[in-house]
Formats: sequence, C-alpha cells, structure tokens
Amino acid sequence: MQWKVTITRKAEKQALKLPRPVLAALYHLMASIRQAGPVRGDWPNYSKLPGLGHHCHLKKGRPTYVAVWTEDKSTVTVEIIYAGTHEKAPY
Repeated sequence: MQWKVTITRKAEKQALKLPRPVLAALYHLMASIRQAGPVRGDWPNYSKLPGLGHHCHLKKGRPTYVAVWTEDKSTVTVEIIYAGTHEKAPY
C-alpha cells in the first residue's frame, strides 16, 4: 500500500533553506515513507512522538537537522510539518 505524503507550506519554506545534502535526505525520507509507511525505524534517531507524530534526524552533527511528520491512518496520508534544525523542532 502506498501512503500519500504531503508537506505543509511552512515546512516547504523551511526545506528551501536547507543545505543540498539535507534536502536530498528529506526527499529520500519522503520517498521511504511513501513506500513503507510513517514508522521509519531504519532512520537515525527515529522516535514516535505523543499522539500521531514522528521524527528523525536528517543529518547528525552541528547543526543537527530533523524532520517531523504526522499521520492519518484513515486516509493513508502523512504530512511533513517541520524540516530544520533540532533546536527549533516542535516537540
């Protein structure tokens, strides 16, 4: 089953400011979620957040870049809500 992956306008603006390798990692994450679903235990520092949220690291080190997403199982949809540095992540 394929999941529909969307990105909020705010996260899209944040993604445009990311370095190229981190942006490539975000696109790879989105493709991975589309194929295998929102639970991505194969990504670094993946964890489930309270509610229906998830997060993982796109790049370790300084600064650390993360992605945060939510899922809607009834419509098989995942929405990326944040892509940026670890310090400003909404969790």
